Amino acid sequence: MKNVLYIGNALSQKGKTKSTIDTLGAHLGANYSVKMASDKSNKILRILDMIWLVITNSTKADVVLIDTYSTVNFYYAFIVSQLCRVFKIKYINILHGGNLEARLKNNPKLSALIFKNAYKLTAPSNFLKSVFENYGYKNIEYIPNTIEIEDYDFKERSIESINLLWVRSFSKIYNPQLAVLVLEELLQKGYDAKLTMIGPEVDGVLSETKKLAANKKLTVNFTGKLTKQEWIKLSQKSNIFINTTNFDNTPVSVIEAMALGLPIVSTNVGGIPFLISNGEDGLLVSPDSIEEMVHAILKFKNNNDFRLKTIKKARKKVEKFDWKEVRLKWQQLLS
Repeated sequence: MKNVLYIGNALSQKGKTKSTIDTLGAHLGANYSVKMASDKSNKILRILDMIWLVITNSTKADVVLIDTYSTVNFYYAFIVSQLCRVFKIKYINILHGGNLEARLKNNPKLSALIFKNAYKLTAPSNFLKSVFENYGYKNIEYIPNTIEIEDYDFKERSIESINLLWVRSFSKIYNPQLAVLVLEELLQKGYDAKLTMIGPEVDGVLSETKKLAANKKLTVNFTGKLTKQEWIKLSQKSNIFINTTNFDNTPVSVIEAMALGLPIVSTNVGGIPFLISNGEDGLLVSPDSIEEMVHAILKFKNNNDFRLKTIKKARKKVEKFDWKEVRLKWQQLLS
């Protein structure tokens, strides 16, 4: 059995949203010996834990998987990748985040040290794959984010009153305030509309979003972090899913909403148009546009045939993200 080290932020037990290391790590554990780091909340302790895992397993590890993001976690990936080079361990960067191109552009030397020396790069969208290829990185493979499709019961929904659902960590780049402003516009137009926002605080934006709703005297259901089972259950009361982000790759929450039969209205950024074909299996709008998002929501509300056709196509598309399909790609890569 191959020995796999997985480096990433395994912080779901500390109130954070489950990330790839939690889901993919568990899946891979069925066929490989997988050790993971780190679940430390403190960033200094976290990187030390990551380093220690690599050092203590340097003679046994066959490959190291490194979750690679564009923010401060980029430096975790840099440190661990260079440590792997010292110990001559193969490493694979699992690319995340719609803003990684900024790293390629602004930190070309650091990026090259990480990515040119990797055994392989994996991208969860053809968008991110194309970005890296444009910067000269050819050792890259598309492996999508995964779900277990049987966990998601497909449901056709009527839209008499508008019940919006937003699921994401509350971070500035995801622009959650736009959801509140969209709710306000719908109510001002005379529609019966509600908004549920699910996700944990990240950088102070949850409190800002709550303050915005309060200042505008809007009732918004802020649930905080929920388990997948909890938010799927709550989603039964919703009939449109909105994604308001300014930067994105291939968000699992959108894939999950497509699997559940929720009509999707999303900003047209990053990898989203590689996931959603506008007018076919969802509707795409310009970033930060209240007017366009409201118009798209009303199109789903007012056109029953269009809505039903769209959600059925969306469900069919995301069935290829099922672990039974994606598992084969990982087995081939790690063989």
